[in-house]
Amino acid sequence: MGFTMGLNLLLLVAMVATNILSLYHLSTTMISTKPTTPLNPPVPDHLLRQLQTIRATINHLTRLQPNPSLHNNPSTAAAIIPSDLLLYTQLSPIASACRHHPDLLHQYMNYTPFTLCPPPSSAAAEPLILRGCHPLPRRRCFSPTPNKLPTSLPTNPFSPVPENSILWSNYKCKNLDCLNPDLGFDLKKEKSKFLSYKTDLDLPISQLTEIAKKSKSVLRLALDIGGGTGTFAAQMKQENVTVLTTTMSLSAPYNEVAALRGLVPLHAPLQQRLPVFDGVLDLVRCGHAVNRWIPVAAMEFLLYDVDRVLRGGGYFWVDHFFSKEVDLDKIYGPLIGKLGYKKVKWAVGKKMDSSGVKNGEVYLTALLQKPVSR
Repeated sequence: MGFTMGLNLLLLVAMVATNILSLYHLSTTMISTKPTTPLNPPVPDHLLRQLQTIRATINHLTRLQPNPSLHNNPSTAAAIIPSDLLLYTQLSPIASACRHHPDLLHQYMNYTPFTLCPPPSSAAAEPLILRGCHPLPRRRCFSPTPNKLPTSLPTNPFSPVPENSILWSNYKCKNLDCLNPDLGFDLKKEKSKFLSYKTDLDLPISQLTEIAKKSKSVLRLALDIGGGTGTFAAQMKQENVTVLTTTMSLSAPYNEVAALRGLVPLHAPLQQRLPVFDGVLDLVRCGHAVNRWIPVAAMEFLLYDVDRVLRGGGYFWVDHFFSKEVDLDKIYGPLIGKLGYKKVKWAVGKKMDSSGVKNGEVYLTALLQKPVSR
C-alpha cells in the first residue's frame, strides 16, 4: 500500500516537472523567434473609415429597444417570428458612396425623429442619389405632401396637370410656366412626340408596333430609362402598353408631373440596378438621359442590366444617343455589339446644333432585338 502511494507520488512529480520544462521551452522559443510576417495584416484606413460611417449611420437609424420577454425566452421568440421575416427586415447599411459626401449626408440625416422632415434635409436627397449614394438610408420623419391632391387619374395623359398638387417648396420655380418647355412640361408640345417621321433617326410608335407585329412579338410591358415627365409612357398608354419611367426630380418636378399624368415614375438614378425582375419586359427605351457623358464602365453595366430585364425576343431602343463620331465607331458601337442583339434599325446622323458641329458629334438611333435563346 505504502509502496503504491510512493510510486504514484513519484509519477505525479515527474509529470509536473515534464510539463514545466515543456512550458519553459515553448515560452523561450516564442520570445526568441520573431515572426517574419504578421498573422493579421493591418486593415486599410479607407475600409476603417467606411466601417465607421456605416456603424454611425446604423446607430442613428436603429436605436431599437429589445423586447425583454423575447430575450428571456428565446424559444418563444423563434416560435412567434418566422425566420424569413427576420431576414427580410434587416436594415441594410447605406451605399458606400455616401461616405464621400459627409456634408450632404449630415444634412439629409439632420432631422428630429417622429416629426415633419425639414425642407433642407429633404433637399439633400437628389444630390446624394446622383452622386451614387443610393439607396438612401431610411428615416423616421414624415415627408411633407401637397394639401390639394387629385381625386382621380386623368383619362387623357396630355391634359393639363393640377399645379396645386405639386409641392413647389422643393423647387425654385413655383409654377409650370416658369420651367423650360423643352424639358417636357409643355404637354401641348409633348402630345406630338413619338408620332411623326422626319429623319432616319426617328422611330414613330406606329412603326415600332408594326415591327413588333411583323415579328409576331407582343408589346405589353416596357421601361423608359430617364423618361422625364413620362411622355413616351403616355403615348404608349394609348396603345395599351404599360410603361414604367425612371426619372429624377432635380430642379424640376418630373416625378410629380409624371404621376399626375396617371403614369408610374420610378425614382431611380442611372447607376442603380433597374428595379425590375429578370426577363419580364418586352421593351426598354433609353432616351436623352443616356448619352456620352456617362462613363464607359457605367454604360456597360447599364447595357447588361437592360439585357437582364428584357425577355427573349424583347426590344432595346437606343433613342438619339449622341457622342463623337470617332467614339461611336471605336467605343460605343462595339460596346452595344457585345450584347449580340439583332439590328432591326441602326441609323446615324450628324448632330447639327452648335455643340454637335464643334465637337464632331453624331446621333445614333438603334432598335435591337434580344435573341430568344443563347
